[in-house]
Amino acid sequence: MRDVLPEIVRWWRSGETFGLATVVSTFRSAPRPPGAAMAVRGGEVVGSVSGGCVEGAVFELAAEASEPVLQRYGVSDDDAFAVGLTCGGIIDVFVEPVSPETFPELGEIARAVEAHEPVAVATVVAGPGRIGARRVIWPERSSGSLGPARLDEAVDDDARGMLAQGLTGTRHYGARGERRLDDLAVFVQSFAPPPRMLVFGAIDFAAAVARIGKFLGYHVTVCDARPVFATAKRFPDADEVVVKWPHDYLASVPVDARTVVCVLTHDPKFDVPLLEVALRTGAGYVGAMGSRRTHEDRLARLREAGLTAAELGRLRSPIGLDLGARTPEETAVSIAAELIQLRWGGSGRPLSDTSGRIHHEARPDGRGA
Repeated sequence: MRDVLPEIVRWWRSGETFGLATVVSTFRSAPRPPGAAMAVRGGEVVGSVSGGCVEGAVFELAAEASEPVLQRYGVSDDDAFAVGLTCGGIIDVFVEPVSPETFPELGEIARAVEAHEPVAVATVVAGPGRIGARRVIWPERSSGSLGPARLDEAVDDDARGMLAQGLTGTRHYGARGERRLDDLAVFVQSFAPPPRMLVFGAIDFAAAVARIGKFLGYHVTVCDARPVFATAKRFPDADEVVVKWPHDYLASVPVDARTVVCVLTHDPKFDVPLLEVALRTGAGYVGAMGSRRTHEDRLARLREAGLTAAELGRLRSPIGLDLGARTPEETAVSIAAELIQLRWGGSGRPLSDTSGRIHHEARPDGRGA
């Protein structure tokens, strides 16, 4: 949804009605995750819900949408598919007509997303409630209603927890918000600020890591204590370049389970104090560049600084997956591969050497996002 939001807000501001299709649940090897969206206005389309498998069918349904509907696409256990997913997965797609009248909060949501302010949208997609009922949840307030007050309260609690971790998915309740029941399905889409990637060390490898971090959707900061190297000109892909001692900077910024810390300094006077701070934060990923010898020396210094075995066990060094990378760009790819593996739980082996499902579920703790 974040990808198509600018275009659908433009349509919404024009006062037109258009069809919006959103993936709300996936099963087995579904090609796109919950939250993937397609919007249709006349013969114009933006976004995707399946990477091509069922786009035609969803396009037709969205183009004709006059009321909200939940549609399942995929392969049943017993039957071959007609319109389905060639990958063998199943997706539930919620299709609804959208206009300023049906979705008056869309403009405010778009402004929050643009300002990197957290906001979640909860929609009743199935069950005994009012299908298409919507509630918008911020960390401190909510607007709209899904039905009974108890349902609103239950969804608010869950949505804020999901928002804190950047999670999107469907939750089930009783008609009046009972958590022990699953009659009613509510899709919660989190628009959390982008996860942060903090790159320390203004070297050529950092430029490549910043570039691929931005490509993966991170808010990228490059930090170095040396002003001659830490310049915006040298790191055009970074969202910000900070001239400050790395450990002081890290101690001054918020860090959560989606934060990535990449230490590329190669210098004990920088990386040991920095890692002493980093390994005691809640960062989902802390990686440090260096040879095996550098790593052993670094561990010895960190032990002397008082770090525990559990804290040192969080350090990923040498940084990245074993791809045989040599150049800055190849090294950046190996780091990105490790981040993706940590997020989704892949083996890191060639897919041709594996069997079973290709796509993995996100880790429930949100780490490595």
